Amino acid sequence: MDATADDTALLPDRPLTDPRRPVALVVGVVATVLFVGLRFAVELSGSAPLPIDRAWDDAMAALANPVGVIVAWVPAIVGGTIGMIVIGVATTIVFLIARRPWDALNVAASIALVVLIGAPLAAVIARSRPTGSLAETMATSFPSGHTAVATTIAVTLALLLRRRWVWVVGAAWVVLMMWSRTYLHAHWLSDVVAGFLEGIAVATLVWALIEVWRVRRAQRLLRMSE
Repeated sequence: MDATADDTALLPDRPLTDPRRPVALVVGVVATVLFVGLRFAVELSGSAPLPIDRAWDDAMAALANPVGVIVAWVPAIVGGTIGMIVIGVATTIVFLIARRPWDALNVAASIALVVLIGAPLAAVIARSRPTGSLAETMATSFPSGHTAVATTIAVTLALLLRRRWVWVVGAAWVVLMMWSRTYLHAHWLSDVVAGFLEGIAVATLVWALIEVWRVRRAQRLLRMSE
């Protein structure tokens, strides 16, 4: 990676050493532990839905109506495979144009990693989706890929842009996605919770690791320039 203004970390909205990094590491580790714990809980149940999963699915079925289905399909389509690729590529390009290559790397690496973890895991667990799914029907329910990617993008952008409104919009988008996937009976509640935890773990840990790399490179370049 060529030396740029972003290499020396002298952007006006970014300190050389970000004090949020230890917090991100702790959050990432906790999310990872919870994700693994939930994964084993699902495995111990024989990949069958947990009691809370059935209760939530019944509640969503009771609330079903045509308008709700239309609304639920919006995040399902936007956060699908094509939407995910478009958002990821567009965000990466924007950061590159803005001469923030570390942020572009962060976005690209986070999205790639969350997919590389979630997709094979879903295929291995092969958990059946709720009966009457209005979206996908393949037995790849755990974890929710839509939720994992939505959470990864939301948390990554919030950490990079350092704006409170990004956190608010991102949180709203993730909640909407989680509701959408269960409202359409595409996932059990534990599936979307797992996707949420996976997204948090990937976003925070990748961001923290890239921050360490960025700071060490910046310090080395500053020493060489003295």
